[in-house]
Amino acid sequence: MIWLTVILLGIAVGLVMGLTGAGGGIVGVPALVFVLGWSMQAAMPVALLAVTVAAAIGAAAGLRQKIVRYRAAMLMAAVGAPFTMLGVMLAKITAQRWLMLGFALILFSVAIRLITQLRHLASGRQDSQARVLVNQDTGRFQWTWRTGVVIGSIGSVAGLMTGLLGVGGGFVIVPLLQRFTNVSLQAVMATSLLTIALVGSAGVASALAGGAQLPVVFSAVFMSATILGMLAGRRLAGNLSVATVQALFAILLLLVAGSLIFRALVAA
Repeated sequence: MIWLTVILLGIAVGLVMGLTGAGGGIVGVPALVFVLGWSMQAAMPVALLAVTVAAAIGAAAGLRQKIVRYRAAMLMAAVGAPFTMLGVMLAKITAQRWLMLGFALILFSVAIRLITQLRHLASGRQDSQARVLVNQDTGRFQWTWRTGVVIGSIGSVAGLMTGLLGVGGGFVIVPLLQRFTNVSLQAVMATSLLTIALVGSAGVASALAGGAQLPVVFSAVFMSATILGMLAGRRLAGNLSVATVQALFAILLLLVAGSLIFRALVAA
């Protein structure tokens, strides 16, 4: 029964990644904490390893389709890597209760942002933030100092969240790229997956260097299930509207945030 649970959890994590382009760690870490009773510190490296490998496979598919903005992904990863290491160090000295509450606050903020975007989309209004970073004819970024600062800043936030919370950072990358650029949702998701793979690799390496333990068999099974879920999610994503994907993502974030707050308060 335990292995069936592990497989189902991994598939759920992968589905989130495939459908939204976000790091499935937002599901994986809480799931390992709630369902298996792990601490967040123990769950983080296992979830991050699975998310990183699955993201790499998803990004490879996006590269074949030529929808990955790989320069942006590499910049976000390069800037995010040192922040990932900083996050790993902070996670080791932070109490689990505060990690949960911080995680919940971030998820709640992102969900509210997505809901605001949906309301603008439904009313036909555009976001108040100017979207000037992408050439409409080519779909590629217009690389200026402003572009570099915005993309690099997104990478730094994603990197910190990766190390601190054991997530891929995609739940930060996707909404922020949508806010500050006019890249298509499919390109945003594919670019996010490549960034997750690159930044996640740094996170896993930092965690292992810091003494984190990875149960080999468990990690392999969980990772394999995550990959299957991610591939299925990528197929489903092509049949759903942007609004539907964003609405599902926002609901998921709110549910996870609420469960983390409940767990943190109960443990208080």
